[in-house]
Amino acid sequence: MSQSRLAGPSMSDAIEVLKAQSFSKLIGARLTSFVPGAATLLIPVADRLTQQNGFVHGGVLSYAADTAITFAGGSVLGPHVLTSGLTIDYVRPASGGLLVASARVVDTGERLALVHCEVHCEYDGEPVLCAVAQGTVRSTRSDDHSTRF
Repeated sequence: MSQSRLAGPSMSDAIEVLKAQSFSKLIGARLTSFVPGAATLLIPVADRLTQQNGFVHGGVLSYAADTAITFAGGSVLGPHVLTSGLTIDYVRPASGGLLVASARVVDTGERLALVHCEVHCEYDGEPVLCAVAQGTVRSTRSDDHSTRF
């Protein structure tokens, strides 16, 4: 195992990667926690993120889960990773002030990490579960193209 894999990417590295993602900037996503085996992403709820009934669009919930899952996987596999699979179950409609996607690694191997994520919407400071997701994150460190998180 290499020294970089042992040390893993830092929170500042992860924040820079998120800042480089145009879509993440567009919706105002922020990485608030990035530790070995876990990551938390926050998204302020805004009208531009809602669907016709006023709830946060399911694609935004899926983005939040996917991104938190990828960062959690990258925290143990290193920065050169991609999501290779994602399933999501929408538990209830999301609205309110803030989406919080919290992901944690369930199991990991040399090139893959299995990650669980819960997406909550905060109402008056109280978290309400809106979606549950599971994803597989794959290291691309030996692939020909370069990727980071």
